[in-house]
Amino acid sequence: MSEGKYKLKKLIKMLGDIKGRHTELVSVYIPTGYSLHEITNQLRQEQGTAENIKSKTVRKNVTTSLEKIMRHLQLYKKNPEHGLALFCGNISKTDKSDIELFAIEPPDPVKVKLYWCDQRFVLDPLMEMIKEKEIYGIICLDKSEADIGLLSGKKVESLVHFESIVPGKTRAGGQSSARFARVREGLLNDWLKQVADAANKAFAEREIIGILLSGPGPIKEIFLKEKYLQDRVEKKILGMVDTSYTGDHGLHETIEKGESLLKEASVIKEKKILQKFFEELQKPHGLVAYGLNEVITALESGSVDTVIISEDTTSKEIELECQCGTKKKFVTKEAKEICERCNQVLQKLGERDIIEAFEEKVKQFSSKLEVVSSDTREGRQFFELGGIGAILRYRI
Repeated sequence: MSEGKYKLKKLIKMLGDIKGRHTELVSVYIPTGYSLHEITNQLRQEQGTAENIKSKTVRKNVTTSLEKIMRHLQLYKKNPEHGLALFCGNISKTDKSDIELFAIEPPDPVKVKLYWCDQRFVLDPLMEMIKEKEIYGIICLDKSEADIGLLSGKKVESLVHFESIVPGKTRAGGQSSARFARVREGLLNDWLKQVADAANKAFAEREIIGILLSGPGPIKEIFLKEKYLQDRVEKKILGMVDTSYTGDHGLHETIEKGESLLKEASVIKEKKILQKFFEELQKPHGLVAYGLNEVITALESGSVDTVIISEDTTSKEIELECQCGTKKKFVTKEAKEICERCNQVLQKLGERDIIEAFEEKVKQFSSKLEVVSSDTREGRQFFELGGIGAILRYRI
């Protein structure tokens, strides 16, 4: 995940957790190329309208939020390249008002012009920006069962699973070979039509980059050769992949064995990084480090090529202060900190996300940073290992 998308995803979650006591949270979206002067004039009109709000508290919070947004817009000489999204309101959970402003220059262009006041911030346009756009279809089948699935970014999802009644090639007693073959051929034809109908419906409704056709045996070749799929769906087939299974395992196997067809997909890049990490981890003297303290030590020694962090990690960097001076510390969970020199309780000045902290830290040592998800099997395994690791240039 790119740095911009990761930060936006984190901010959306934070804004989504905020709920106003009344309809007093203000959301403003300014599209690419739109005049900030015109937006300011509109907000000034809305501020005048807000003066008619009956509740004194709500009226004050809304007008103050609008004033804060307008003052912030004065900081810009022109509308940023991708536009702006601004959120302002009383986020206090007590009776004391706390008007906070959040201004975002998003990684993708803002396409909607919006002013809205509600108990929740309007986040749908931002949610659309982090929505996974790298989507592939999967059709995994044999004569017994079939699965229609999606590879969305790094996540494999099964949409449809169904089983057939097509018999094996060995006929039952009492039937002639010719009759059995005709019955089986008819059932197989109906089965492949059923799979095609499901695939046509699933992929016609979605914007997908391409489709992988997979499964054990020759059924997939028959399925493609006999043109069961609609033309527009068939044109998106990237190629066929031989798998040992169908079902959920078959969908994952399709991704693993279809690497050459998906060489540009982010899931393949992530799998390769984590596979290299685990291969080194299994060696007696492998070029890896894992665990927060071990990775920091290796990084500061200059031996780290790539730091790997799970996007689900809850570790953070906190800034502490005492009479001896200020210091920063990475922690997996917070606890009361005591200064080793003067034995005083350290005061917490602030904190920031561990990924943001490492983005800055790796630059000091000419290392790289990879943020991985928990959507793949390797990603889940890495998160269970602690979610923080590194591939080394050399042993320390």
